[in-house]
Amino acid sequence: MVSLYLPIVKFILALKLEFSKPQLGHLFTLVHGIILCAGRKNITQIQQAARGGRHLSNTTNFLNHSPWCVNRMQRRRMQFILDKIRTKREKLGDDRSLIFLIVDDTCCKKETSTKKMEALGFQYSHEAGKSIWCHCVVTAHVVSESRSYAWDFRPYFREEYCTEHRLSFKSKNDLALEMIETFPASPDEQVYVLMDSWYTSEKVINACNRKGFHVIAAVKANRLICVSGVTISMTDFATQCVRKSDLRSVTVEGQGTFRVYEYEGPLSEIENVKALLSWKDDYTDLSKPQVCLLCTDVSLGPVTILRYYHVRWNIETGYRYFKELLGFDHYQLLSFEGIRRFWAIQFLTQNFLESKRQDWMKGDKHLTLGDVVYRIRQEFLGQIIVYVYQQALEKKPL
Repeated sequence: MVSLYLPIVKFILALKLEFSKPQLGHLFTLVHGIILCAGRKNITQIQQAARGGRHLSNTTNFLNHSPWCVNRMQRRRMQFILDKIRTKREKLGDDRSLIFLIVDDTCCKKETSTKKMEALGFQYSHEAGKSIWCHCVVTAHVVSESRSYAWDFRPYFREEYCTEHRLSFKSKNDLALEMIETFPASPDEQVYVLMDSWYTSEKVINACNRKGFHVIAAVKANRLICVSGVTISMTDFATQCVRKSDLRSVTVEGQGTFRVYEYEGPLSEIENVKALLSWKDDYTDLSKPQVCLLCTDVSLGPVTILRYYHVRWNIETGYRYFKELLGFDHYQLLSFEGIRRFWAIQFLTQNFLESKRQDWMKGDKHLTLGDVVYRIRQEFLGQIIVYVYQQALEKKPL
């Protein structure tokens, strides 16, 4: 009755996925439905929102059993996104070539009654502050040239689950390391890997060094530093040795004013870094630092380090858009292969929305992904109204 939203079709065709015509039809319908569907987004509601004419079993079969490769789709999508970033950089004549690769993890919470869904288990959720019944995913996000794209993901399984299903266990740090090592940066691009304290292990930082990437990450205040040959934790150093006169007042646009102490030297097992001990609230002589950051690029000043680290917030807002806007964790599929494919389609959908946001931001610099979804829904509703008007002019019966 009403055609698919044409820019979605063009975006997916530009990826050259080598899908069959029926497979492309299912992919068009799922991406279209994810964007149009309001509220809960299981496969039934997504298909209904897209006005899909296919039977529900065909769509679930596409996700669970149809012969197509998630990894190939991921590679094609990633290369397409990098080409977009580099093309924009060339148009702007930007010689900075800065790319921020952000790593974090999130949980897709499920009810404990969903025992038949594959790969579920109790995982610790930072947001909930306790273990919850869920799937856990380690993800990467890329920010460059004002573009913010969901990049890659790896499911995380607990060691007991891996032993039971004869899988090789990989920690969250191992999964993060995989995504860092496979990131295809060109020699003229400077990549900064942004992480929270969970991922600042020696092997992850060494992997970044081997790739020529710099790390800016939060670290726990109990990490050891070496000051004048004396090894001491950052907390003890801040309370015993740092005074208000040693601090530097730093103002970062959009973040406020911080009091910062700069340290350069060894940090735990890392040979040489620049560390920032920072306070945002009122400082007292015995107060512990509220945020501790390490940066392997010792040439950066504190303002730049704080400004770059703030880019990490893109992955947090990305999770919010994924879950509240696109239904990243709303699936009710039983097969983990189907769930993994659904996540890959979610990443493709986010990349499409971000591309449209960039296209439409010429007139509105403050456009969000939510604004883009609302505008697409309005345009699609307009298509339906035009269709009804045309049928009324032709005096077609209801």
